Amino acid sequence: MKTINCNGKLIDLSTPKVMGILNLTPDSFYDGGKLSSEKEILSQAEKMLSEGAAFLDLGGYSSRPGASFVSEEEEMQRVLPVVELLLKEFPNALLSIDTFRSDVARKSVEIGAAIINDISGGNMDEQMFKTIAKLQVPYIMMHLRGTPETMMQNTNYKDLIKEVLFYFSERIAKARSLGINDIITDPGFGFSKTTKQNFELLNELELLKILDIPLLIGISRKTMIYKTLDISANEALNGTTALQAIALQKGVSILRVHDVKEAVETINLMGNLMSFSPKNSRSSIIN
Repeated sequence: MKTINCNGKLIDLSTPKVMGILNLTPDSFYDGGKLSSEKEILSQAEKMLSEGAAFLDLGGYSSRPGASFVSEEEEMQRVLPVVELLLKEFPNALLSIDTFRSDVARKSVEIGAAIINDISGGNMDEQMFKTIAKLQVPYIMMHLRGTPETMMQNTNYKDLIKEVLFYFSERIAKARSLGINDIITDPGFGFSKTTKQNFELLNELELLKILDIPLLIGISRKTMIYKTLDISANEALNGTTALQAIALQKGVSILRVHDVKEAVETINLMGNLMSFSPKNSRSSIIN
């Protein structure tokens, strides 16, 4: 059974869960600037939680290509008050903090955050692994080459899947050696990968199951969808749902999304479909 310990509560990931995105930045690619007041933040959080989000992911530093630099102080000013605000209104909410900075992670957990979501897998702050080990919170490590500023200059791979697996094997081994128990991997769709490589990654996603670690994906409304379809991010919900259904078939445990209701419905439908094993299907009669 796949479980993670969030603030003393065991979360079973054998049934996939949804993580709702709360961007606290003015320049995120899809919803930047939409949450600019306490009322808007609380309204969006309530909507996501009521629609079935198991986690809310708060980010104060946009990691899209070309995003503006944000100081550590400014990131904390964006994130910490919102953690307090949300937990005051929704004390049982499980908050994930999207940060690559160990001090932001530490201070967020100290005031009640439950998970740290690090796009750099510990590579952009050498204190991150030690901090997570001390905090003993679930840790999401993403695959990324370079930094958000340089990542799209680092898309040359001899074997994409093999190199992603090697990256995670090395990072997981280091994390385990320091005493980090609950680890989740994120292959990093859109990070240091071209559109073609994103589809290659999705096509072979089931190979990451060899790591025996819960898998999170974030493909919601990303360029691999809207540029392929020649539409805008605002029009990319249908494409997002289609690809998330495929990802669920390949063993994903957490969907990180902008649209919670649709993701929860997708998990429900795919769960019903996948409950039928081949031996119980009519195809076995034909064979």
